[in-house]
Amino acid sequence: MQGYLNHFLGNLDIVNSREVCKFLEVSKLSFLPEYGPKLKEDYVMVKHLPKILKDDDNSRKCCPCCCFNCCNDNWQKVWAVLKPGFLALLEDPFHTQPLDIIVFDVLPASDGNGEGRVLLAKEIKERNPLRHAFKVTCGIRIVRIRGKNGAKVKDWVAAINDAGLKPPEGWCHPHRFGSFAPPRGLAEDGSQAQWFVDGRAAFEAIASSIEDAKSEIFICDWWLCPELYLRRPFHAHASSRLDALLEAKAKQGVQIYILLYKEVAIALKINSVYSKRKLLSIHENVRVLRYPDHFSSGVYLWSHHEKLVIVDYQICFIGGLDLCFGRYDTSEHKVGDCPPLIWPGKDYYNPRESEPNSWEDTMKDELDREKYPRMPWHDVHCALWGPPCRDIARHFVQRWNYAKRNKAPNEQAIPLLMPQHHMVIPHYMRKNREGEIGGKNFQNYNDHRRQDSFSARSSLQDIPLLLPQETDGLDAPNGEPKLYGSDFTTNLLDQPSKITSGLPFSFRKSKIEPVGPDTPLKGFVDDFISVDHHGKALSDRVAQPHMKSSDPEWWETQERGDQGGFADESGQVGPRASCRCQVIRSVSQWSAGTSQTEESIHNAYCSLIEKAEHFIYIENQFFISGLSGDEIIRNRVLEALYLRIMRAYNDKKCFRVIIVIPLLPGFQGGVDDGGAASVRAIMHWQYRTICRGNNSIFHNLYDLLGAKTHDYISFYGLRAYGKLFDGGPVASSQVYVHSKIMIVDDCITLIGSANINDRSLLGSRDSEIGVLIEDKEPVNSYMGGKPWKAGRFSLSLRMSLWSEHLGLRSGENDQITDPVVDSTYKGIWMATAKTNTAIYQDVFSCIPSDLIHTRAALRQSTASWKEKLGHTTIDLGIAPEKLESYQNGDVKKTDPMERLEAVRGHLVSYPLDFMCKEDLRPVFNESEYYASSQVFH
Repeated sequence: MQGYLNHFLGNLDIVNSREVCKFLEVSKLSFLPEYGPKLKEDYVMVKHLPKILKDDDNSRKCCPCCCFNCCNDNWQKVWAVLKPGFLALLEDPFHTQPLDIIVFDVLPASDGNGEGRVLLAKEIKERNPLRHAFKVTCGIRIVRIRGKNGAKVKDWVAAINDAGLKPPEGWCHPHRFGSFAPPRGLAEDGSQAQWFVDGRAAFEAIASSIEDAKSEIFICDWWLCPELYLRRPFHAHASSRLDALLEAKAKQGVQIYILLYKEVAIALKINSVYSKRKLLSIHENVRVLRYPDHFSSGVYLWSHHEKLVIVDYQICFIGGLDLCFGRYDTSEHKVGDCPPLIWPGKDYYNPRESEPNSWEDTMKDELDREKYPRMPWHDVHCALWGPPCRDIARHFVQRWNYAKRNKAPNEQAIPLLMPQHHMVIPHYMRKNREGEIGGKNFQNYNDHRRQDSFSARSSLQDIPLLLPQETDGLDAPNGEPKLYGSDFTTNLLDQPSKITSGLPFSFRKSKIEPVGPDTPLKGFVDDFISVDHHGKALSDRVAQPHMKSSDPEWWETQERGDQGGFADESGQVGPRASCRCQVIRSVSQWSAGTSQTEESIHNAYCSLIEKAEHFIYIENQFFISGLSGDEIIRNRVLEALYLRIMRAYNDKKCFRVIIVIPLLPGFQGGVDDGGAASVRAIMHWQYRTICRGNNSIFHNLYDLLGAKTHDYISFYGLRAYGKLFDGGPVASSQVYVHSKIMIVDDCITLIGSANINDRSLLGSRDSEIGVLIEDKEPVNSYMGGKPWKAGRFSLSLRMSLWSEHLGLRSGENDQITDPVVDSTYKGIWMATAKTNTAIYQDVFSCIPSDLIHTRAALRQSTASWKEKLGHTTIDLGIAPEKLESYQNGDVKKTDPMERLEAVRGHLVSYPLDFMCKEDLRPVFNESEYYASSQVFH
């Protein structure tokens, strides 16, 4: 009988018919595996929804008797469906589009009244004894619901609390680092990651994924340009323009949801209203929301800063790259493109020189290509598969629904979204014809193609079995379930199972304990890098013979597509690696409607720095942080770095921190220009963090370490040069560092959208998303001259970045395998930066420069070069036709390109003494003086 029922319920066309739903007292959502197992569903009464028009109004009354006036027009009968991650309210069991949805999120640890932890659902007393109600509290929302009787209400309260607090997800209590998302990859759950360096590699992968979309696409950006070409040369790839890609998929029935940051127009020129109009004109299947509404929300200073593309809940792209102009680039970081082949129109972008006032004529150049270089763009992006992808999709759904309720609560064309469930425990397993459970069930589920969101017309062989299984019988002898592996051979059809609308799904039995921001989790990051309070490593990462060799070229020559990832021969695409990972974010009430401010990115940064054993490598767009006691800057990344360096110094151990940031803020205006107060303000806060004043890390380290400070921590930027066109002038520009990554000990990588400043890290300001990746595929390497177990993902990413920055040729990568040893850190990294900096100074006298300490000196230098050359860029980036030098009393003239041939890669030293005698803060006659300083840090 059970086998018959499984086959019967496996046909979704039959199960979703009105007759079967009515007979089983279930809804069309009950047996859809993408939303998780069926927990509880029934009719309830609510009054917060708009009037639902229906032919038979009597059918919506909670009871046939009107004597006690328990029903009125405000209360309406709806069908409630409880799933592991949300409670959906439907018009009736046969509808699939929710009237409302409560997505479970982290609840406060205490209600503030000493009554213990806040519950997701709680029974409430009604004055009328015939009324029975409960409330569901999540985020800033409280929804009041009535049941048919007291017993029904108690069942609902128990089921909802059970769903919200039970492992493995337990969405209502915080996980490691205080994150909404649990660690993934602790078992073989399909968690995988792949990195991309610079725009070309990432955009190619994003374009391919969009082209393969079957169901839905989620996009979230700070800035989005519909006319962006994802492949170049643009003349040969018209179909790869973003609006063309989205139009093609929308016409195929793919549902596309796009969240844009609604900027303060007077402060930013990203013109999101134009992007929204352009996107909405593509097709009716494209929905767009801009948020926040500044006046109604009172939010003017903060932004939505995430950069996300999620396709079919199967693959997610996350990192520093917006889908907008100026971001496409390669490892060459060319400064010129005349005539245009790679960067059309306004995509030839240099915000230091000019920001377009209008983006509508996108093919019209903003800059004169024969006079001005573009500003090369360096970034890092990442693709995720498996449960981490669905965690990020859940974040998108949460933000979309919050924006929908605030911006378009009654607009039917903009639906509420339901988060799909993570198949961490195999609730649904397929039985093949031999009666065995396939070892690749996770992939089979991922490959299951739905024609639309709520119906599938697949053969019986392709439909997963739908009975939720008790996991007590699935535990392996060591207490951990073996998921999706060849050892998993239990015939689940022989396990007892239950189908009932009132019984919650039984997860693995686990005691729920309080989770702090840094609670260790077995098998995750803290386990192998944890240190005791004396700083002694608890685990010694000594390379083992059976591990992959760190052959200097292994990361370049490996099969990058061997696990279905994206292939690339340029070294800009990493391996698709199995990993342990956790999604982390910065959100609060204004940005996502949460009741708790989440700063799990900040917590992760500080924790990982504290536990680093040998080496930290950071690339970021900003570096503004504070030491303990700093009452202005509140994030404590700097404090964590300071304490970790001091511990290494006291222990007489080698420890390196390398930080790469932009040479100048990427905003319009010369450093001395009257309208560039924002540029100077950001410079002030960064120099205050690095080397100026009592709150800087160098000031505090120099007091104790003296000249040895640079053995522990150093700062760098990137620069490029080239001819603007054949026979044209030689130009230079900073390579704008926009990546937001941290690599620790070549084992752990943090990638995301968050800058190192208060805006990104405090949670209550800009919204951000990131992911912490710990390798599960170790390779043999070296650290400090000793064998070391590095991670495949992290090591290959660092090697790719360093080979680009250092300009290493094929066969030279073995020189940088060990990032800590003096021969690498001092002999290659620091020496290359010093040499490149000197050459650029000789050829261009470009700024920023350690030789310029005042604005007066900057004005003098600028005037001198303009007089000499007739034209230069805002940062003195044009070389003279000939370089003059004196040899034996004679003037020798040489081609600047000959001198520049000695430049290796793009690495240069960060100018610590630039403008060191100036107060760079805004003054009273500048508008920035009257803005909150929080805008800049």
